Amino acid sequence: MNVLILGAGYSGTAIASALAPLAMSVSGTTRAAEKLGRLQAAGIRPILFDGAEISDELKDVMRETTHLVQSIAPGRDGDPMFRAGTPPLAELLPRLEWVGYLSTVGVYGDHGGAWVTEDTPLNPVSQRSLDRVEAENAWLEHGAQRGIPVAVLRLAGIYGPGRNAFRNLSEGTARRVIKPNQVFNRIRVEDIGAATALLAKRGVGGVFNVTDDEPAPPQDVVQEAARLMGVEPPPEIPFETADMSPMARSFYGENKRVSNARLRQAGFDPDFPNYRVSLAQLWTSGTWDRK
Repeated sequence: MNVLILGAGYSGTAIASALAPLAMSVSGTTRAAEKLGRLQAAGIRPILFDGAEISDELKDVMRETTHLVQSIAPGRDGDPMFRAGTPPLAELLPRLEWVGYLSTVGVYGDHGGAWVTEDTPLNPVSQRSLDRVEAENAWLEHGAQRGIPVAVLRLAGIYGPGRNAFRNLSEGTARRVIKPNQVFNRIRVEDIGAATALLAKRGVGGVFNVTDDEPAPPQDVVQEAARLMGVEPPPEIPFETADMSPMARSFYGENKRVSNARLRQAGFDPDFPNYRVSLAQLWTSGTWDRK
Protein backbone atom coordinates (compact mmCIF):
# COMPACT_ATOMS: atom_id res chain seq x y z
CA MET A 1 0.00 0.00 0.00
CA ASN A 2 1.44 3.35 -1.12
CA VAL A 3 -0.66 6.11 0.44
CA LEU A 4 -1.05 9.70 -0.74
CA ILE A 5 -3.07 12.18 1.29
CA LEU A 6 -4.04 15.32 -0.58
CA GLY A 7 -4.37 17.90 2.18
CA ALA A 8 -2.58 16.35 5.14
CA GLY A 9 -3.98 18.65 7.79
CA TYR A 10 -5.57 17.79 11.13
CA SER A 11 -7.67 14.87 9.84
CA GLY A 12 -5.19 13.88 7.16
CA THR A 13 -2.38 13.49 9.68
CA ALA A 14 -4.57 11.26 11.86
CA ILE A 15 -5.41 9.17 8.80
CA ALA A 16 -1.71 8.88 7.96
CA SER A 17 -0.99 7.65 11.47
CA ALA A 18 -3.72 5.00 11.20
CA LEU A 19 -2.58 3.83 7.75
CA ALA A 20 1.16 3.82 8.49
CA PRO A 21 1.26 0.23 9.87
CA LEU A 22 -0.39 -1.00 6.66
CA ALA A 23 1.65 1.05 4.20
CA MET A 24 4.98 0.85 2.45
CA SER A 25 4.95 4.64 2.10
CA VAL A 26 2.79 7.56 3.23
CA SER A 27 3.02 10.92 1.49
CA GLY A 28 0.96 14.04 2.14
CA THR A 29 0.56 17.49 0.68
CA THR A 30 0.36 20.91 2.27
CA ARG A 31 0.03 24.43 0.90
CA ALA A 32 2.38 25.92 3.49
CA ALA A 33 6.15 25.46 3.42
CA GLU A 34 6.30 26.03 7.19
CA LYS A 35 4.25 22.85 7.71
CA LEU A 36 6.63 20.55 5.83
CA GLY A 37 8.67 19.81 8.96
CA ARG A 38 5.55 18.97 10.96
CA LEU A 39 4.45 16.42 8.39
CA GLN A 40 7.91 14.88 8.25
CA ALA A 41 7.95 14.60 12.04
CA ALA A 42 4.63 12.72 11.79
CA GLY A 43 6.20 10.16 9.45
CA ILE A 44 4.70 11.64 6.30
CA ARG A 45 6.73 12.44 3.20
CA PRO A 46 5.82 16.12 2.76
CA ILE A 47 5.04 17.64 -0.64
CA LEU A 48 4.04 21.21 -1.44
CA PHE A 49 0.79 21.48 -3.41
CA ASP A 50 -1.27 24.64 -3.78
CA GLY A 51 -4.26 22.80 -5.20
CA ALA A 52 -3.49 23.91 -8.74
CA GLU A 53 -0.01 23.19 -10.07
CA ILE A 54 1.02 19.53 -9.79
CA SER A 55 4.81 19.45 -9.39
CA ASP A 56 7.08 16.80 -10.84
CA GLU A 57 7.66 15.51 -7.31
CA LEU A 58 3.93 15.09 -6.73
CA LYS A 59 3.51 13.42 -10.13
CA ASP A 60 6.23 10.91 -9.23
CA VAL A 61 4.43 10.04 -5.98
CA MET A 62 1.05 9.83 -7.71
CA ARG A 63 2.40 7.31 -10.23
CA GLU A 64 3.14 4.90 -7.37
CA THR A 65 0.03 5.65 -5.28
CA THR A 66 -2.33 2.75 -4.64
CA HIS A 67 -4.49 4.36 -1.93
CA LEU A 68 -5.53 8.00 -2.21
CA VAL A 69 -7.20 10.14 0.47
CA GLN A 70 -8.57 13.42 -0.87
CA SER A 71 -9.04 15.96 1.91
CA ILE A 72 -8.74 19.24 -0.02
CA ALA A 73 -12.00 21.18 -0.05
CA PRO A 74 -13.42 22.02 -3.46
CA GLY A 75 -13.26 25.64 -4.55
CA ARG A 76 -15.22 27.63 -7.09
CA ASP A 77 -13.70 25.51 -9.84
CA GLY A 78 -14.61 22.26 -8.11
CA ASP A 79 -12.35 19.51 -6.83
CA PRO A 80 -8.70 20.17 -7.72
CA MET A 81 -8.34 16.74 -9.32
CA PHE A 82 -11.20 17.39 -11.77
CA ARG A 83 -10.50 20.97 -12.81
CA ALA A 84 -9.90 22.02 -16.39
CA GLY A 85 -6.22 21.68 -17.15
CA THR A 86 -5.61 18.86 -14.66
CA PRO A 87 -4.26 15.77 -16.46
CA PRO A 88 -6.60 12.75 -16.55
CA LEU A 89 -6.52 10.87 -13.26
CA ALA A 90 -5.96 7.56 -15.02
CA GLU A 91 -2.64 9.00 -16.23
CA LEU A 92 -1.70 10.63 -12.91
CA LEU A 93 -2.69 7.61 -10.79
CA PRO A 94 -2.21 4.49 -12.94
CA ARG A 95 -1.84 2.11 -9.95
CA LEU A 96 -4.80 3.40 -7.97
CA GLU A 97 -6.74 0.72 -6.05
CA TRP A 98 -8.87 2.70 -3.57
CA VAL A 99 -9.98 6.29 -2.89
CA GLY A 100 -11.22 7.89 0.31
CA TYR A 101 -12.95 11.24 -0.21
CA LEU A 102 -13.50 13.37 2.89
CA SER A 103 -16.84 15.15 2.70
CA THR A 104 -19.19 16.56 5.36
CA VAL A 105 -22.55 15.80 6.95
CA GLY A 106 -23.44 19.34 5.86
CA VAL A 107 -24.60 17.86 2.54
CA TYR A 108 -27.82 16.75 4.26
CA GLY A 109 -28.87 20.30 5.17
CA ASP A 110 -31.53 20.86 7.82
CA HIS A 111 -33.86 18.07 8.94
CA GLY A 112 -35.37 19.66 12.02
CA GLY A 113 -33.48 17.41 14.41
CA ALA A 114 -34.62 14.17 12.73
CA TRP A 115 -32.30 11.23 12.11
CA VAL A 116 -30.65 10.99 8.71
CA THR A 117 -28.81 8.12 7.01
CA GLU A 118 -26.72 7.85 3.87
CA ASP A 119 -29.96 7.18 1.96
CA THR A 120 -31.58 10.44 3.08
CA PRO A 121 -32.07 12.81 0.12
CA LEU A 122 -29.43 15.52 0.13
CA ASN A 123 -30.52 19.10 0.75
CA PRO A 124 -27.35 21.20 0.93
CA VAL A 125 -27.95 24.79 1.98
CA SER A 126 -24.56 26.50 1.88
CA GLN A 127 -22.37 26.90 -1.18
CA ARG A 128 -19.62 24.92 0.53
CA SER A 129 -21.99 21.96 0.92
CA LEU A 130 -23.20 22.26 -2.66
CA ASP A 131 -19.57 22.12 -3.78
CA ARG A 132 -19.06 19.00 -1.66
CA VAL A 133 -21.98 17.20 -3.32
CA GLU A 134 -20.53 17.98 -6.74
CA ALA A 135 -17.12 16.67 -5.68
CA GLU A 136 -18.62 13.53 -4.12
CA ASN A 137 -20.39 12.76 -7.38
CA ALA A 138 -17.25 13.36 -9.43
CA TRP A 139 -15.24 10.88 -7.35
CA LEU A 140 -17.99 8.27 -7.29
CA GLU A 141 -18.40 8.53 -11.06
CA HIS A 142 -14.65 8.26 -11.57
CA GLY A 143 -14.51 5.17 -9.39
CA ALA A 144 -17.40 3.57 -11.29
CA GLN A 145 -15.73 4.26 -14.64
CA ARG A 146 -12.40 2.76 -13.57
CA GLY A 147 -13.73 -0.02 -11.39
CA ILE A 148 -12.06 1.43 -8.30
CA PRO A 149 -13.86 1.49 -4.91
CA VAL A 150 -14.42 5.06 -3.72
CA ALA A 151 -15.43 5.61 -0.09
CA VAL A 152 -17.10 8.95 0.55
CA LEU A 153 -16.66 9.75 4.24
CA ARG A 154 -19.17 12.35 5.41
CA LEU A 155 -17.53 13.76 8.51
CA ALA A 156 -19.29 15.29 11.50
CA GLY A 157 -17.73 18.14 13.51
CA ILE A 158 -14.08 17.24 14.12
CA TYR A 159 -12.31 17.60 17.46
CA GLY A 160 -9.54 15.95 19.43
CA PRO A 161 -6.11 16.74 20.90
CA GLY A 162 -5.47 20.46 20.59
CA ARG A 163 -8.97 21.22 19.27
CA ASN A 164 -11.63 20.82 21.92
CA ALA A 165 -13.79 22.46 24.57
CA PHE A 166 -10.95 22.37 27.13
CA ARG A 167 -8.81 24.56 24.89
CA ASN A 168 -11.72 26.93 24.34
CA LEU A 169 -12.34 27.18 28.08
CA SER A 170 -8.67 27.76 28.86
CA GLU A 171 -8.42 30.45 26.18
CA GLY A 172 -11.66 32.14 27.21
CA THR A 173 -13.41 31.52 23.89
CA ALA A 174 -15.92 28.87 25.01
CA ARG A 175 -19.58 29.89 24.90
CA ARG A 176 -22.85 28.19 25.74
CA VAL A 177 -25.22 29.35 23.02
CA ILE A 178 -28.69 27.97 23.68
CA LYS A 179 -31.06 27.15 20.83
CA PRO A 180 -33.88 24.84 21.99
CA ASN A 181 -33.72 21.31 20.55
CA GLN A 182 -30.53 22.05 18.58
CA VAL A 183 -28.02 19.23 18.34
CA PHE A 184 -24.70 18.78 16.57
CA ASN A 185 -22.88 15.67 15.45
CA ARG A 186 -19.17 15.22 16.23
CA ILE A 187 -16.29 12.81 15.73
CA ARG A 188 -12.88 12.36 17.36
CA VAL A 189 -10.10 12.82 14.85
CA GLU A 190 -8.50 9.49 15.79
CA ASP A 191 -11.76 7.72 14.91
CA ILE A 192 -11.65 9.36 11.48
CA GLY A 193 -8.23 7.82 11.02
CA ALA A 194 -9.35 4.39 12.22
CA ALA A 195 -12.50 4.37 10.06
CA THR A 196 -10.53 5.37 6.97
CA ALA A 197 -7.90 2.69 7.63
CA LEU A 198 -10.59 0.03 8.01
CA LEU A 199 -12.23 0.89 4.69
CA ALA A 200 -8.89 1.22 2.90
CA LYS A 201 -7.58 -2.10 4.19
CA ARG A 202 -10.74 -3.89 3.07
CA GLY A 203 -11.03 -1.99 -0.21
CA VAL A 204 -14.57 -0.90 0.61
CA GLY A 205 -16.40 1.76 -1.41
CA GLY A 206 -19.68 3.58 -0.86
CA VAL A 207 -20.97 6.46 1.25
CA PHE A 208 -20.43 6.44 5.01
CA ASN A 209 -21.36 8.84 7.80
CA VAL A 210 -18.39 9.20 10.13
CA THR A 211 -19.81 10.39 13.42
CA ASP A 212 -20.08 9.18 16.98
CA ASP A 213 -23.16 7.54 18.46
CA GLU A 214 -24.68 10.52 20.21
CA PRO A 215 -25.72 13.84 18.64
CA ALA A 216 -25.88 16.36 21.47
CA PRO A 217 -26.54 20.03 22.24
CA PRO A 218 -23.28 22.02 21.97
CA GLN A 219 -23.72 23.64 25.38
CA ASP A 220 -23.71 20.20 27.03
CA VAL A 221 -20.22 19.53 25.71
CA VAL A 222 -18.91 22.80 27.14
CA GLN A 223 -20.56 22.11 30.49
CA GLU A 224 -19.03 18.63 30.72
CA ALA A 225 -15.57 19.97 29.87
CA ALA A 226 -15.93 22.65 32.54
CA ARG A 227 -16.96 20.00 35.08
CA LEU A 228 -13.89 17.92 34.33
CA MET A 229 -11.65 20.98 34.57
CA GLY A 230 -13.24 22.06 37.82
CA VAL A 231 -14.17 25.51 36.49
CA GLU A 232 -17.40 27.42 36.14
CA PRO A 233 -18.97 27.04 32.69
CA PRO A 234 -19.60 30.26 30.77
CA PRO A 235 -23.08 31.75 31.10
CA GLU A 236 -25.88 30.68 28.81
CA ILE A 237 -26.55 32.97 25.84
CA PRO A 238 -29.82 32.79 23.89
CA PHE A 239 -29.20 32.06 20.24
CA GLU A 240 -31.33 35.01 19.18
CA THR A 241 -29.08 37.53 20.94
CA ALA A 242 -25.71 35.80 20.51
CA ASP A 243 -23.00 37.74 18.67
CA MET A 244 -21.97 35.26 15.97
CA SER A 245 -20.35 35.35 12.55
CA PRO A 246 -22.63 34.56 9.59
CA MET A 247 -20.85 31.21 9.14
CA ALA A 248 -21.22 30.24 12.80
CA ARG A 249 -24.89 31.21 12.74
CA SER A 250 -25.41 29.15 9.57
CA PHE A 251 -24.34 25.99 11.41
CA TYR A 252 -27.27 26.46 13.79
CA GLY A 253 -29.59 26.53 10.78
CA GLU A 254 -28.85 22.85 10.11
CA ASN A 255 -30.28 20.59 12.81
CA LYS A 256 -30.10 16.82 12.36
CA ARG A 257 -29.09 13.57 14.02
CA VAL A 258 -26.70 11.66 11.78
CA SER A 259 -26.67 7.86 11.99
CA ASN A 260 -23.41 5.90 11.86
CA ALA A 261 -25.17 2.53 11.51
CA ARG A 262 -23.73 1.78 8.07
CA LEU A 263 -20.16 2.35 9.23
CA ARG A 264 -20.74 0.13 12.25
CA GLN A 265 -22.20 -2.57 10.00
CA ALA A 266 -18.97 -2.37 7.99
CA GLY A 267 -17.13 -3.42 11.16
CA PHE A 268 -16.15 -0.10 12.69
CA ASP A 269 -16.29 0.27 16.47
CA PRO A 270 -15.32 3.81 17.55
CA ASP A 271 -12.93 4.29 20.43
CA PHE A 272 -14.86 7.44 21.37
CA PRO A 273 -18.58 6.67 20.97
CA ASN A 274 -19.75 9.87 22.68
CA TYR A 275 -18.40 13.21 23.89
CA ARG A 276 -18.32 12.18 27.57
CA VAL A 277 -16.00 9.22 26.95
CA SER A 278 -13.89 11.35 24.64
CA LEU A 279 -13.57 14.35 26.95
CA ALA A 280 -12.68 12.12 29.90
CA GLN A 281 -9.88 10.53 27.88
CA LEU A 282 -8.56 13.88 26.67
CA TRP A 283 -8.51 15.25 30.20
CA THR A 284 -7.00 12.28 32.02
CA SER A 285 -4.39 11.68 29.30
CA GLY A 286 -3.34 15.31 29.25
CA THR A 287 -3.53 15.39 25.45
CA TRP A 288 -6.24 18.06 25.31
CA ASP A 289 -3.66 20.84 25.06
CA ARG A 290 -1.36 19.09 22.60
CA LYS A 291 -0.08 21.44 19.90
